[in-house]
Amino acid sequence: MTVDRTRFEELVEEALTGLPAWVAERLDNVAVVVEEEAPEDDPDLLGLYEGIPLTERGQDYFGVLPDSIRLFRRTIEAESRSEEDVTRVVRETVIHEVAHFFGITDDRLEELDWD
Repeated sequence: MTVDRTRFEELVEEALTGLPAWVAERLDNVAVVVEEEAPEDDPDLLGLYEGIPLTERGQDYFGVLPDSIRLFRRTIEAESRSEEDVTRVVRETVIHEVAHFFGITDDRLEELDWD
């Protein structure tokens, strides 16, 4: 299933605005980016958080480049059979990557039955 880039970006925005207010307020200095393709070394990747999780930031955390959440459009579309599926996968991927921003590991997400 494919959706045009504009619609995909709208779905990402909807997922972000659907986050609880306390989560959205903490997403300071985080860029959310849509990329067409996942990295060659991990072509099945839906999303990726890159940065310093909140749990690892100390008093010396300042003047750093923004963290990033990258969503890989083609991989997400490949997981989907309808626009409704794309919406669901985008939302789940956003939540998953935001969890990493908060310092929640993949193992912990699995324990929570989120993975």
